[in-house]
Parts: sequence; C-alpha cells; structure tokens
Amino acid sequence: MNELIDRFGRRIEYLRLSVTDRCDFRCFYCIPKGFKGFTDVEDRLKLDEFIRLIRVFSELGVSKIRLTGGEPLIHKDIEPLVRGIAALPDVEDFSMSTNASHLAQHARMLKDTGVGRINVSLDSLNPEVFHHITQGDLSKVIDGLMAAKRVDLYPIKINMVVMRDLNLHEVGDMVDFCIENRFTLRFIETMPVGAAGQMARDRYVPLDEVREILEQRFKLEPARMKGAGPAKYFKIVDKRIKIGFITPMSQHFCEDCNRVRLSSEGTLYLCLGQQDKLELKPLIRQGLSDEQLKDEILAAIQRKPEKHEFNTNPDQVVRVMSMTGG
Repeated sequence: MNELIDRFGRRIEYLRLSVTDRCDFRCFYCIPKGFKGFTDVEDRLKLDEFIRLIRVFSELGVSKIRLTGGEPLIHKDIEPLVRGIAALPDVEDFSMSTNASHLAQHARMLKDTGVGRINVSLDSLNPEVFHHITQGDLSKVIDGLMAAKRVDLYPIKINMVVMRDLNLHEVGDMVDFCIENRFTLRFIETMPVGAAGQMARDRYVPLDEVREILEQRFKLEPARMKGAGPAKYFKIVDKRIKIGFITPMSQHFCEDCNRVRLSSEGTLYLCLGQQDKLELKPLIRQGLSDEQLKDEILAAIQRKPEKHEFNTNPDQVVRVMSMTGG
C-alpha cells in the first residue's frame, strides 16, 4: 500500500476536514469583521464526494479524521456525513471540533455514531468577554457542554486561545471549570492567519507565561493524552485533569507534523501556515479514478513544506482561518 510520507520523512496520518467555512460565531481572530466571502453552498463538495475523499485518504494510511468548520454542526448533512465517515473501516480515530452552540441538539447523535471525542472552543467564562470575542451566546455553549457530559462524550477538550488584556486573567478560572466537569483543557497561542489573525497579534501571549501562572497554584507533571494533535500535556497533581499547551509561535512543532487539511470546496492545504495546496474537486468532477486521485495526493504530499513561517513571514497567509479549520 502507498503511504503518505513526505520528503522530510514525516508520515501523514491525520486529516482535518472543514465541512463548511460558515459559522454562527464571529471570533475576531478567525473571521474579519464584515467578512462576507464565504463559499457558496453549490461550490462545496457534495456529501458523497466528502466521503469518497475520506475513504481515499484512509486507504493511503490516514487513520485519524477530525471534522471542523467554520462550525461543522450547522452543515445540513452533518448526521449522514458523520455516519458515512464512521462506517469507513480504516478510520480508527474520529473526532470533531465545534463551538458547541448546537451541541445540545447533536450530542447524542455524535455519541451513537462513533465520534470518539470533541474539542470545544471556549475562550472565556465571562458572558460579556465571550460575546466580545465571538459575538455569540455563552449559555448555548455551556448547554452544549453539559449535554455532551450527560451522554458521556468523553474526552471533552476545551480549547482556550489566550489573549493579553482580554482573557489571560481567566486561565485559573478555566482550570477550575475543567476540574469540576472532568474536561481536558488546552491553551493555544494566537496565530497570524489571515487578516483576522493579524488583528490579534498585539494580544499574543507565549504559553510559558500561562504555565508560570498555573504553577503558582498547582504542581504540574508531564502527561500523555490520546489524540493526533501537537499539544504537550501536563497533569495537575491530585486533580483529575490534564492540561495541554499548543505553541505554534513560541515553540513550533513542525518537525513532527502529521496532518493536512481539506476545505469544504475540496482544496487540500499542506500547511496551515503556508499556501501550498492541491485542488481536488476539479479532479473528482473530471472523473479521475480512486487510483489517479491517490497519485495526485501522493505527489502533493512531496510539496509539503518543512515548516510554517508565522514568525519570519507572518503576512503570507491571507485566507480566512475558517476555510481550513485551524
């Protein structure tokens, strides 16, 4: 079997699928204010095309699939899409990233169809700060999290983008919230992806600073956590919680990168921080066979760059973050 191994010897086994670039929130570091350039529904991949591509990738050794957005739970075909992917024999690790605003209605379906875990974006527990960041309703997110908890959709991971003069002072409160609810917590550094990401650069906080804050209250020990992502985990001694630190800026993890991203319109992005890509939708609609698609994907993987250039060339990525799902 052909496998996805790039020219730097990295095995690509993780695909993040952005099923839609649309979202019911407007996080200011993700979607620029007033942005209206979302992908038209007719330009997205169709349900059978999504599932076919996931199957093709899985036959090339990709065993870990994460559905992202935008917000994946607003996609009109999210349930048949989830069921179709979960039924693929070579998908071993199936997860979803969500803002949880619609999770209360879908938690049971996700649990029953085999989604193994969810990541929920939650940057503040203060309703006003939350609304300032997202333009959304915190209560819907909390309702969704509690629904996921009731159906035992664990592990539930909370993703908190830490920003200076906005939510940095809340990191301790977020730890307490996650201890109380048995959630895993991951802190994330802001990234200069697109115009919105550039706007958040002044709020950047290196996560060593967050760790120092936490070590004033807790004893941290290195830990491991199931998943395909780049977080470095610690456990709080005497507490049932793990904390992850995702540091694309201060301590990049490119040498171990095992992932690529597929947009809702069928564009395969080889690196979040660069522009390398392969347009798969035209190839599908030209009638390429599965083997021909695999050849195109295998060739594209050899163009995967060694590393992103967020620090040295932060202006080069102009696409909106919701197009590639983070």
